[in-house]
Amino acid sequence: MSKHNYTPQDFKSDQEVKWCPGCGDHAILNSVYRALPEVSDALDYDKERYVFVSGIGCSSRFPYYVDTFGFHGIHGRASAIATGVKVANPKLSVWQMTGDGDALAIGGNHFIHAIRRNIDINIILFNNEIYGLTKGQYSPTSKLGAVTKTSPYGTVEQPFNPGELVIGAKGTFFARSIDMDVKLTAEILVDAAKHDGASVVVVQQNCVIFNDNTHASITDKEHRADRTIVLRHGEKMLFGKDKEKGLVMEENQLKVVTIGENGYTLDDILTHNAQNPNPGLHMMLTNMSFPEFPFALGVIRAVKFPTYDDNVRDQVLDIKENAKINCVDDLLNSGDTYEV
Repeated sequence: MSKHNYTPQDFKSDQEVKWCPGCGDHAILNSVYRALPEVSDALDYDKERYVFVSGIGCSSRFPYYVDTFGFHGIHGRASAIATGVKVANPKLSVWQMTGDGDALAIGGNHFIHAIRRNIDINIILFNNEIYGLTKGQYSPTSKLGAVTKTSPYGTVEQPFNPGELVIGAKGTFFARSIDMDVKLTAEILVDAAKHDGASVVVVQQNCVIFNDNTHASITDKEHRADRTIVLRHGEKMLFGKDKEKGLVMEENQLKVVTIGENGYTLDDILTHNAQNPNPGLHMMLTNMSFPEFPFALGVIRAVKFPTYDDNVRDQVLDIKENAKINCVDDLLNSGDTYEV
């Protein structure tokens, strides 16, 4: 129970949730309901401090379903709106809900620059690798060769890896989860809220109507433990049903090994350092994919760096303190003046 006595129910709005039955968005919504009371407890946030901003897409219905302040924007502009909200009122906890199309296609420019500027907002990117709201066009994350409404013979475009894009844009926080793991997603969202700077959480989300089972290779219950690895700072990079597999670095490349085979021991397994400023290993972890490697989940990168909103605040305070012009009269009588 939080200091404010908030429960998940306190963050549920009175609006009917209008996503398709079985859509992964429901699980993400429940993860947010779970996370917000913990965030309020950890950071001593009142409920009125939260703002949810969205663009256009199935994920962008989100502001209607949480009982907080919210803003439903236009396609691709959620990052710009969230930036404005945060800079205008830095005390607010700003959450941007977006999809792979909304964030990475029409909104791509806003997205990368919000990250580059390190604006203290929390971006949750629902990645179903399709345009669901507009009925099944391929998106910037659709797999090469994907057959969709707009690629009936298969896409010929290489997809974005959102994590690679975030780290390449000088991102200070990047994490990944899968929609069905509500507990892990909630845990990651609390960490994202605590991070001072732009946090990006990509949730691999299933669209049951237009792209069903797109993440099946890593979400299948029988094989998930062997095909995914949950990374936690300070812990060994282990995975498998019995944690018998791990990651090592050999010849500057990651390698999957089995403990007890070929002389490998637990001591050989890498320890995850999410706080390493050097993005090299974080990029490698982000780029891992099945079947050669497990798909990385959890907080992959979390480093400290000055935020845009703090820098703006400090600059304004410095200018005010040293300004020689404090009113319109001072301005009109400054520089070269003439009497007529």
